[in-house]
Amino acid sequence: MASSELIDALQALAHERKIDEFYLIDRLEASLAKSYQHILDLDNEVRVTIDRATGKIYVYEQVPQGEPDPETGEYKDFEERDVTPTNVSRIAAQNAKSVISSIVRDAGRQSIYEEFSQRIGDLVTGTVLQGTPDFTIIKIRDGVEAELPHYDLKRNPDERNERPSNERYRHNQRIKTLIIDVRNPTSDQTRTRGEQARPSIVVSRTHPDLIRRLFEIEVPEIYDGMVEIKSIAREPGARSKVAVASREQNLDPVGACVGPKGSRVRMVVEELRNERVDVIQWNENPAIYVKNALSPAKVSHVDVDEETNYATVVVPDDQLSLAIGKEGQNARLAARLTGWHIDIKSASFAGEAPSIDNVLIDEPEPVEDESGVCAYVSPDGVRCRNHARPGSKYCGIHEFMEES
Repeated sequence: MASSELIDALQALAHERKIDEFYLIDRLEASLAKSYQHILDLDNEVRVTIDRATGKIYVYEQVPQGEPDPETGEYKDFEERDVTPTNVSRIAAQNAKSVISSIVRDAGRQSIYEEFSQRIGDLVTGTVLQGTPDFTIIKIRDGVEAELPHYDLKRNPDERNERPSNERYRHNQRIKTLIIDVRNPTSDQTRTRGEQARPSIVVSRTHPDLIRRLFEIEVPEIYDGMVEIKSIAREPGARSKVAVASREQNLDPVGACVGPKGSRVRMVVEELRNERVDVIQWNENPAIYVKNALSPAKVSHVDVDEETNYATVVVPDDQLSLAIGKEGQNARLAARLTGWHIDIKSASFAGEAPSIDNVLIDEPEPVEDESGVCAYVSPDGVRCRNHARPGSKYCGIHEFMEES
């Protein structure tokens, strides 16, 4: 390749890839300097210059002069000795392809980093290009790809798993993901294994904010700021809880998120591959908030201790398993959502009712008139099931009530 042809090729490549032409030539000079130092078997460092007008290449050996610095052992003065070989253009052409490919790849990654590092937390829609046992490559747009990692964390503890366990992807499938990281190609931090062969952008399908962004798309009230998502607790692929609050007095935040006949929340559930999503109403009263978070279980009362951040919840006996959930899932998500340690007890196990301070007590259901049954009702709203004594409304145990 002639010298002028090399410059023409570099200029065309710089224009096509939108890379600064002088940056490209500077990188090529630095790379060729290492190559020529090895080819010419020189002990001293080498400097290479490429004439920007003619494309001619010059190679100079940096010969140290004088004595080295006694403290650092480095030389301050150098004399450049021209060691340009006769076949310099041929050697440059042989190295230019790999050097330019590396420069273009690094420049492209830097360009992607500068653009997408400002978009961490954004929702993007992409097309699945290919999958490996460890990650899936997703095309965001022409020339920009992202990585959805799903490493086995037991074998690769330093990697990530951002794919729900119930999801598998097929070629050309369109999916929505959340940008969680963009690798900086110039960072001095420890590089990720095989980073040069992996896209710079890392996306997730397990992050809680994915649900937040999906609701912003489906619920105009959230996008406009009239409804606020206060907290999200999620077990990806299984179940999530979302606490919402309204900034408008007459607006039902839960109804706005659920939508007519559940249409809005259904769209979110479909995008999450049928992950169950519970939308509950946030409340500044921690007792009410904890009660709502344990939905769909019915709660009798909640006793909160703000000093220890513990909430003791009493539920009817038939609601205990529902409040705890399968393998403790409902209680676990409620605790994450509210930030409170939650202790759930059945009414029969709890025994007497707690004090009225900081307690939320549901209104007791009206007691039906049952002829022949004791009329005594305990302070926590439980009616005695004993038979009344003849001529009395009470049983033998509570007959004193009639006397008083």
